[in-house]
Amino acid sequence: MNTTYKPLFQPFVLGNGQELKNRIVMAPMTNFSSHEDGTVSDAEVNYYIRRSGGVGMVITACTYVTPSGKGFPGEFGGDSDEMIPSLRRLATAIKKQGAKAILQIFHGGRMVPPALVPNGDVVSASAIPSDQNEGVTPRPLTDSEIESIIRDFGQATRRAIEAGYDGIEIHGANGYLIQQFFSPHSNRRTDRWGGDVEGRLSFPLAIVDEVKRIVAEHATQPFMVGYRFSPEEPEEPGITMDETLILVDALADKQLDYLHVSLMDFWSVPRNGVDASQSRLAWIQERVGKRVPIIGVGSIHTADEALKALESAVELIAIGREIIIEPDWVQKIADGKESEIRTTLSKGDQDRLVVPDPLWQAIMNTPGWFPVV
Repeated sequence: MNTTYKPLFQPFVLGNGQELKNRIVMAPMTNFSSHEDGTVSDAEVNYYIRRSGGVGMVITACTYVTPSGKGFPGEFGGDSDEMIPSLRRLATAIKKQGAKAILQIFHGGRMVPPALVPNGDVVSASAIPSDQNEGVTPRPLTDSEIESIIRDFGQATRRAIEAGYDGIEIHGANGYLIQQFFSPHSNRRTDRWGGDVEGRLSFPLAIVDEVKRIVAEHATQPFMVGYRFSPEEPEEPGITMDETLILVDALADKQLDYLHVSLMDFWSVPRNGVDASQSRLAWIQERVGKRVPIIGVGSIHTADEALKALESAVELIAIGREIIIEPDWVQKIADGKESEIRTTLSKGDQDRLVVPDPLWQAIMNTPGWFPVV
């Protein structure tokens, strides 16, 4: 190995005592490849096996905690105890390769396609449609339904524990239900779940509390709880960077094992709420970095880019699209072959890369998503 890259391979010990073998995380990415009943497919398991040998931790694609939250065709489920064998199969496959296995749990809220949820009943904090789910106006959740969904996140966590995962990640990013409650754009409520920024924090923090309660009750060994969030929204009104700093402060108080910042560009700067003198990640690190580990992500492809990102003071680096393009990304750096890392793919690469058909079709048919040559 080129000694320049040794920092990427330093083990990292979390506050709960769990140790990651290096600083590289496979980012959570939807793969559209589960069976219709929500169980994982052979193709999906093989895809994860191919990518779990080098990274220290794998965060799975998002897993719906209740049928009303299914956001994608081919998404796997964590909404009933019948799913535990399926969940266990994936956890076992990932851990066998030497990585920690983290189950990402979520509810799609107003972003779900009506055809995927019971009775086409799309729900959210308020009856505000999303530009990304055209023609669908969600129904506002009742107080008792909100409480039920909070319990659903807890029960999905229990299933993850029973299935052998090393932890869960609460998906509070990318415009899904948890973010919808925090956002002033999608949350126009005037009850205890809305209003000012503290009111809009109520739902995310209630989920964290319930998940942590379940972990304390059911986990017999250290079990990670992480939280992923998007720091800003383009909508007006939308989440601004100063509101996100309030969010991360509150999350850091909950003694989470990590915070995972969802960004397309690691070095992107704030739009609103604070000045653009430094990156969003730098603002977050400055506010809570001494209290909770931060995972940074966003268009990191090469070993040099990863090293620069790590040295910017985040503790862990998540790799997303690049780990699809180059499943041996970590191993190549470890073997001193970082110059051989591929950063593009071609139409004939599917079998070599062990990518399931639905994901491959999405890659090929979404211009600009992946660098296809």
